[in-house]
Amino acid sequence: MLSSRVPRDLTLNATARAVAALRRRGGPLLDLTESNPTRVGIAYPPDLLTSLADPRALVYDPDPLGLSVARDAVARDYARRGLSVDASTVALTASTSEAYALVFKLLCDAGDAVLVPRPSYPLFDYLTRLELVDAIPYPLEYHGSWRIDVDELRRRLTPRVKAVLVVSPNNPTGSFLHGDDLDLMVSILSEHGAVLIGDEVFADYGLDPAPHARSVLSQQAVPAFALGGLSKSVGLPQVKLGWFALAGPAHVVRDLLNAYEVIADTYLSVSTPVQVAAPVLLERGRVVRTAIQERLTRNLGTLRALVAEGPELSILPVEGGWSAVVHVPTTQTEEELVLQLLAERGVLVHPGYFFDFPRESFVIVSLLPHPNVFDQAIAGLTAHVRGALGG
Repeated sequence: MLSSRVPRDLTLNATARAVAALRRRGGPLLDLTESNPTRVGIAYPPDLLTSLADPRALVYDPDPLGLSVARDAVARDYARRGLSVDASTVALTASTSEAYALVFKLLCDAGDAVLVPRPSYPLFDYLTRLELVDAIPYPLEYHGSWRIDVDELRRRLTPRVKAVLVVSPNNPTGSFLHGDDLDLMVSILSEHGAVLIGDEVFADYGLDPAPHARSVLSQQAVPAFALGGLSKSVGLPQVKLGWFALAGPAHVVRDLLNAYEVIADTYLSVSTPVQVAAPVLLERGRVVRTAIQERLTRNLGTLRALVAEGPELSILPVEGGWSAVVHVPTTQTEEELVLQLLAERGVLVHPGYFFDFPRESFVIVSLLPHPNVFDQAIAGLTAHVRGALGG
C-alpha cells in the first residue's frame, strides 16, 4: 500500500525508546543532542517577528524564484560573508530540506545518484530516497583535519551521478571545505559534467581558525548551488525560509534557473509574509547570531576544560557549526555507551555511527544547550567514561 519511498520499518531505535521511557517516568534529561536554538535560553528580541505583519504581505503576487525584495536581501547577506552574489541567481524555498528536494528534481531522474559525504548528517538518505535518487557516500578522512578523499570521489563518479554534495562546515565534524579540495573537485566535475551542491547553513558560525575555508560560490567553472536559510543564520527554524544561490558559467546558470522556475512555480511554497519580512529579519538577526556564537564559544571552552582534566577523552578540531566530536575509549559499543549514559546519568548524546563514522568510538555533542544543562551533562559524560576506566 505504501510507496517504496517510505521506509518500511518505522519502529523506534533503542535510544529513542529509552528516551521516551525516561520522559514517561518524568526522569531528568540532560540533552546534548539539542539543535533547536529557540529552546536553549537564547535571548531573542521580543519584537523580532513584528515584520511578519507588514501590510504589504496582504497582496499575493507570487514569483516562482521569490519576491525581489527578499532575493535582494539574501544577496546583501552574502556580501556580509564576503561573497558577491547577484540577486538574479538567488531562489527562495521554504527550507533547506525543500531546496535539496527541488534541486534533486531539477537534476535527477529516478535511479540517478548523488554523492554525499561520510561522515555527515543522515537526513540525506531520506531526502534522496523521497526523490527516487540513490545516495552514494564518499569518504572524508581525518588526519588532524577532515579532508575529502578526492581519489575515492573520482572513482565513484559514474554516469549515474548528477551531483556531488559538500557540507561546509560539516555536521557533525565541524570541518570547513578546504580551498584546494574545492579546486580539485571543480577540475574533476568539469570533466564529468556533474553539479556541485554546497550546504553552507552553518557558515556563519566559525569557531577554530579555518583560513583554508572556501564557499562553493567562490568558483565559476562548474554549476554550484549554495544552500542557506534563516533556521541557522538567524536562529529561526520556525519561520521557514531557505534559499540557494547559483554560481557557474553564465549560460548554464541561466538554463538551470529557467528550468528550475517551472518546478518552483508548481509549488509556490514560500509564504508572502516571510518574504516581505526577509530584509528586516536578516538585518536584525545579527543580534541572535551573535548570541548563538557566544553560546557556542562558551560551551566549547567548557567542554575543552573538562576533557583536559584527564587523558581519557579528546576533542576533534571544531572549525565551525553547532556540534563537537568527542573521541572516547572503546570499552563498549557506542550504542551501549549512549544507553548507559542515559540510564545512569540522564545524559543524551549522539553515537558516531548515527553519522556514519567509519569506526568507533565517538560521541557527538551539541554546543547549543543552556550552560547549566551543558555543564552538568559534560561533567556526567566525562565522569562516566573515567569511571568505566577505573579513573
